[in-house]
Formats: sequence, C-alpha cells, structure tokens
Amino acid sequence: MLSRHFLRCKVLQALYASQMEENGVVSAMKNFDYHVNRLNELGVLQVSLLPKMLEVGEMVIEEGKKKFRPTDAEKKPNRKFLGNEFLRRMADNFELKQYMDKWGGCWELHSELLREAFIEFRKSDTYCQYLSHADTDFEQDKELAIILFRFLMNREAIVAVISERSLLWEDDFEQIAQYNFMMLKTLDADTMDEAMQWPVMYDRRNEKDEADFQFARQLLRETLEHREEGDELIKSRLQGWEFERVALMDILLVNMAIAELTSCPSIPEKVTIDEYIEMSKEFSSERSRLFINGILDKLVLELRKQGRIKKTGRGLLTETEAN
Repeated sequence: MLSRHFLRCKVLQALYASQMEENGVVSAMKNFDYHVNRLNELGVLQVSLLPKMLEVGEMVIEEGKKKFRPTDAEKKPNRKFLGNEFLRRMADNFELKQYMDKWGGCWELHSELLREAFIEFRKSDTYCQYLSHADTDFEQDKELAIILFRFLMNREAIVAVISERSLLWEDDFEQIAQYNFMMLKTLDADTMDEAMQWPVMYDRRNEKDEADFQFARQLLRETLEHREEGDELIKSRLQGWEFERVALMDILLVNMAIAELTSCPSIPEKVTIDEYIEMSKEFSSERSRLFINGILDKLVLELRKQGRIKKTGRGLLTETEAN
C-alpha cells in the first residue's frame, strides 16, 4: 500500500539518521526495516478507532439513560449508529481484531478523549441526518464511517496520542491517514467479512508491497555502500561551490539518485530525476531543486559514458543505445 515515493522518503530519513549517528550499513538497514514495519502499527492505531467508536457509542448511550433526570431522547435512545453494518464488519474481522489486540490497547487509556470525540461528532449534521433514516444500506453505513474517520484524524488530541508513540509518526501521520482513507473507500459488501485479509501499510503477502519494500531496501543499501564514490562524483561536477558548503540533504538526495540510476534498470531516468527534484521541495531549501536538477543532468551524461546506466524494457533505452 505504501507508494515508492513515500518509501524513498523513508530511505532518505534512514540515511540522515545513519549520518547523524554514524551507523554502519547493517545497523541502518535494521533501523529502516523496523521503522517501515512499525507503519503497520500506526495504520492500525488510526483505523482501529472506527470499531472502537461502537463501544464508545454504547457507553455514551448508557450514561444518558442513567442520568438522574434523563431527557426523553436519553430514555429511548436512537441505537442506529450501533448497528452500522460497515463498522460491525470491521469489528468482526478476524485479522483486524488480532492487530488491535497487538497494537490498539492504548485506546483503553484514553476513553474520555474518545467519549468527547463521539459526543462532538453526534452533534454534526451528517450524524443527525444518518439517524433520521429508518433504514440504510451498506454503502450509506460506509459513507458515515469514512466521514467519521476523517473527523477523528483531524482531532489534535487523537493525533497527539498516536504520534507520541514514535518520533517519526508526527511526520508520517497525515500520509498514513490518507492511505487508510483510500483503503476504506475500496472495501465493499461482497468481500468485507470476518475472513477477509485486513489491508495494512506493508503486507509481505502482497506481491507489490514486497517488491516496493525490496526496492527501497536495495536503494538504501546501494546508497550507503557507494556513498564515498557518490560524494566524489558530486565534487567532480561542482562549479563555484565547495563540497562542504552543499546542504547535507542535497548530498544525500543526489547520492540516492545515483544509486537508483545505476542499480534500477527498469526505472526511467526521467522518473528518477523528477522524484528527487520533488523530494528536494519537501526536505531541503528552495534553491535545492535547481542544484539537484543541474548536478543530475551532468552526472547522467557521465554515468552513461561510463556504461553504468543501463535501462531495460520498452521505452527505456537511450537514443545512443537504440541506435
């Protein structure tokens, strides 16, 4: 489920951490594996809030009935939300329950936070309109659940509780929430049941997930093992700059690009260059885009002459190779 762009960003973070902590290749690889696998925990913590809201809703309803002077609505509460088929199927899914048992226990310590969130959500027009319908189908139940998910992911207190479990999660939270949001939209009544394999951020059983993960691991290893060589290539193409004055992030990005250009024959040169220019906008300065574009244009020509860039597959041969 994780995109290659996101995984490249994780590789960059691993390289930066390795540089700061002077870790070796083996240690850096282990740290990368650990942090990518923990993204499953982040994803489950986010999505597990939805079935948890069924418990919270039940609790709030019971609280209302036990008031000293309950209103008529509290005496005879509308229990439609508690029967939401989409949320019920989530709660019954075997794999999701296993993941929640493993990672979702923290919500037991924050019942008041979830109670406040539910009470706020049930004031919304969306929730009131949902209750006003005597009957709803799976798609309508799903629509409410997805709106609820977006609402919960925008609660600062919830973001804080989740993010405090890892230093990296504050940066990852929004992207993983977006992945979960898109994943929830794909679930349908025909396949969503107790036995369905629950989608996680990185699933070794998924061929594409595994291929993308191995791509990222190879990229990290190649960059680490050829770092000195990459630095020398950068130095050879600097004009009017001292290497020591180049931003560390820019050096790491160019080294990653060199590793990808020379070790990933199926990825077009333009895709690689565009990716690292885009990453420079996220992780470095405004001037980095121009620097990285310029240095990579020069290095690509040099690496081609050295025969180190070899692309395979339709549309990937350079003009020289094609002739």
